[in-house]
Formats: sequence, structure tokens, C-alpha cells
Amino acid sequence: MSDKTKFEIEFVIQSSPQLLYQYISTPSGLSEWFADNVNSRGELFIFIWDGTEENAKLLKRKSDEFVKFAWEENDDDSYFEMRIIVDEITKDVSLFITDFAEDDEIDEAKMLWENQISDLKQVLGSK
Repeated sequence: MSDKTKFEIEFVIQSSPQLLYQYISTPSGLSEWFADNVNSRGELFIFIWDGTEENAKLLKRKSDEFVKFAWEENDDDSYFEMRIIVDEITKDVSLFITDFAEDDEIDEAKMLWENQISDLKQVLGSK
């Protein structure tokens, strides 16, 4: 298996960090925009798309700041993280995504995130 490459993208989201955190850290919040349905048992999150399940382990979280997951099927150190960043001066809220993909799939992975975040913004009523 080839090594995956880490990539990061940032999205400005008009929302409070507290509300945004609910949408990135809870099964009910994630099923509003990230997957068709999300269930959790403790640290295990089950994401369902078109009837297909994928399991991710919640590696780390800090309230109103970030969540970090790793797909169970991955046999490497890759993960995906959603981090909320508030600009000290402007108070703008950004969602900073860190993810991994094969070199030839990075553009596709970024596009997937852009679509997902577009759905998230719609749910939040953000532009």
C-alpha cells in the first residue's frame, strides 16, 4: 500500500464555535451533513452512506475546538480532523480540515470535503 499524503483545507463558516461543534462531534449533527446516518457506541462512530457502513474511531476531541477520527479500515496512521479556529481579531470562525489521501486522489478528496462543507453551511444557514 502506498503512503497517503496529508492535506489541509480551511472553510470560513458563519456560526458560533459551540453550534458548529455540535455538528462535527455528535451523531445527530454529523447525519445532518456528513453522512446519511450516523450512530455511535462510545468511541466508535458508524457512518452510513447509501446503505454502506464505514466505522471510524473517535481518537480525540476537545469541546468547541476539534474532533479527530480514524477510519477502522485504514491500516496506517491516517486520520481526519475537523478543527474550529476563531480569529482573535475579526472573530471569524473557520473549520480547518486535515485529512489524508493517495497522491492521485487528493483533488477528489478536497472536492468531496467542499461538497460536504457546502451541505454543512446550508444546514447552519451560513453563506
